[in-house]
Amino acid sequence: MSKRDELIVKYAADLKDKCGVTPDMDLLTKVTVGCGPSIYNADSATVAGSDEKELATVKNNFLVKKLGLKDGPELDKAIDAVIEKYGRSNKNKYRAVVYYLLAVHFKKESVYN
Repeated sequence: MSKRDELIVKYAADLKDKCGVTPDMDLLTKVTVGCGPSIYNADSATVAGSDEKELATVKNNFLVKKLGLKDGPELDKAIDAVIEKYGRSNKNKYRAVVYYLLAVHFKKESVYN
């Protein structure tokens, strides 16, 4: 099993155990691949849910640029809802899991087809 496949299994477990979501493995794989090499770096593989700068990066680079959404308060609300669902006290919020949840929240799975 490749390192990426191991990470996808870990992300799927997080979605199931911490978020109560049964993941679409095809979509999760595509989101993970879309994250590129950042998933292999300990710092960039996770999202700091309380860091405003980090959350702005998620909004601008993922929601606006990748998913093509218009910037607005609903993006911040969605990020907040995803962080809440993942668990604010959960120290390791994996970027691929956060992106997966946001893509599903905005019904933008088609971006990965």
